[in-house]
Amino acid sequence: MPHLWLRVAPRPITRSSRRRALIGEGDPAAHGLFPLAAMLGVSPYRLSRAFTRELGVSLTRYRNRVRLGRALDRLEGGESSLGVLAADLGFADQAHLCRTVREHLGHTPTALRRLLAQPVTADRG
Repeated sequence: MPHLWLRVAPRPITRSSRRRALIGEGDPAAHGLFPLAAMLGVSPYRLSRAFTRELGVSLTRYRNRVRLGRALDRLEGGESSLGVLAADLGFADQAHLCRTVREHLGHTPTALRRLLAQPVTADRG
């Protein structure tokens, strides 16, 4: 189940929604500004500026949110190798994954794995 804080409300098909779709679908071109710009037929500068203007968040931050949502899903599903997870999600290496997770979520992937494995209990107070 995708994490709610990462969802983007459905919008009409526009250039910006195509950009978001490429990133959300994990298209290999979305792993970097230059390949994504080339795929969309715009300059990297223009793509970066338009993305931030239209969505209020940088392309990198948006891409990281999407990748972190996938990371959380895989950690919750029992992914055991952070190196494999980092490579699959387009991070430079395991350390890059760990830094990004900590920056955005305040915990390391290992700590999140433990938190996600804990049973949810209802407050009966």
